[in-house]
Amino acid sequence: MKKKRPTTSDRRVVRIDGESLTLEDVLAVARGGARVELSNDPAVRGRIETSLRLNRELIAEGVPVYGVTTGVGDSVGRQIAPGRAALMQTYLMRLNGCGTGPTLPVDYARAVVLVRANCLAKGYSAVRPVLIERLLDLLNEDYVPAIPEQGSVGASGDLIPGSYIAAALMGERTVTHDGRELPSAAAWEALGKEPIVLAEKEGLALVNGTHLMAGIAALTLLDAERVARVADICTAMLCEALTGIVSAFHPFISDVKPHAGSVRSATAIRALLETSALVRPYDSAIGAAGKMDERTGYRELSVKIQDNYSLRCAPQCIGALYDTIAWARQWLTTEINSANDNPLYDVANHQVHSGGNFAGFHVALAMDTLKTAVASIGDLLDRQFELMVDEKFNNGLTPNLIAPLPDDHPEKGIYHGFKGAQLAISALAAEALSKCMPLTVFSRSTEAHNQDKVSMGAIAARQARDVTELVERCAAIHLLGACQAADLRGADKLGGTRAAYDRIRAVSPFVERDRELQADIYAVTAMIHTGALLDALGAPAAETSGTSGAPGAEGEEVSGHARA
Repeated sequence: MKKKRPTTSDRRVVRIDGESLTLEDVLAVARGGARVELSNDPAVRGRIETSLRLNRELIAEGVPVYGVTTGVGDSVGRQIAPGRAALMQTYLMRLNGCGTGPTLPVDYARAVVLVRANCLAKGYSAVRPVLIERLLDLLNEDYVPAIPEQGSVGASGDLIPGSYIAAALMGERTVTHDGRELPSAAAWEALGKEPIVLAEKEGLALVNGTHLMAGIAALTLLDAERVARVADICTAMLCEALTGIVSAFHPFISDVKPHAGSVRSATAIRALLETSALVRPYDSAIGAAGKMDERTGYRELSVKIQDNYSLRCAPQCIGALYDTIAWARQWLTTEINSANDNPLYDVANHQVHSGGNFAGFHVALAMDTLKTAVASIGDLLDRQFELMVDEKFNNGLTPNLIAPLPDDHPEKGIYHGFKGAQLAISALAAEALSKCMPLTVFSRSTEAHNQDKVSMGAIAARQARDVTELVERCAAIHLLGACQAADLRGADKLGGTRAAYDRIRAVSPFVERDRELQADIYAVTAMIHTGALLDALGAPAAETSGTSGAPGAEGEEVSGHARA
């Protein structure tokens, strides 16, 4: 059944002022149905109006203003009369209508529109307040510009994708509403409002900036943080599946190499295992090994006294992702609260400045690093899964986690359990790893060598998003295997992971005999993506309605679409 949007009375309100937007605000608007309003602070409105007046004064004085009374890019040397300035903005929107590829999913498109509106609300872009308010109308009434994903080199910002936002305001091209695409003009008719006629500078203000890359990056970073937290759960469940040794998560280990992320991961894993009856302390492992007779020069230990790297080093691997998220969050928070179009208006000094705030190098580098750290988690989960399903390493579990059968059972020997799932998780991990070439090294000189150094931030953000989605599916497969192992060991012996086990078992029963697991994978992926799995463990729930391409957990519909 399709989820209903919150009514006006119970929707959270996010007020934008160009300075205080958080990543969680972006999430609330993009996926949680939050309403957006332009701040009524007189200082905010004053900056917007004053920059608009300054632009009009400069135009009236005959001063050449880049992109307003001159051509754009390499065409800056051609000035036009003031009477032609507004019309040129319309044609700037149209000439950039060159997008190709898949349409950006609705949640990401909502994030992009919000980030653009917040940039303009900062008050240095010389646009009318009504332009910002119309962007918010699109968000609040859920008419979302249909934005092709491909076409941005990340400077002069996200020009081509941005033109689809401008077109929607003008009643041109298409928007998405209630899962269907319709002409933008029909949206404004339904809202009882006239489309915008762009004024001087407004087309450039809408297409020029880092809104596409920053909007995608904001949601991706929060998704990646959930992946890190779920990886802690996966690691704890693996330790229980293998009756592993918990000393790798001891506070001493973290204290002597105190990277904040590693401390966070080890602390979380340790807490989940605190009440588990399946794991072993180091002293227990050493005790089981016994002592060597001093008369003997060599012996083979009968038990393992330390686990494989994918279990023992998990806090260090996951911790690197946590720490990447921490600094990337700072960069992205700055980006989504920046004035990042060109030119910008310095009202205090009665000047207009041409600069390069549209260049997305910070976003690009953050996303290149983030996707590498997330893909490493996918690889970690794949290696952990191998330990669970391989009878050579799984410490007495059945081969491929098959349900045990008596020797005289008529189907004995024909089941292969999670063998297919291992192929799937390995393929997903490999695909995620294959996308880790940094986009920041692929700067292209374009636009007649005016844009001769560009960030590739939009592609970097999209790839980070895609890698994160792939690793969410890796985590789902891992958790299905871990729950199977828990049943084989005795789920009643689980520690703090029992809540995750119960939540997963609500949508995926024990695999008694070989069956298709595709629907199970999609259901658990949806729980990871929406935060429902973390919520089951008492972690704060994500403000999201979900965007996995799969059917949601327990049958609810989720927005967005799957990307291979």
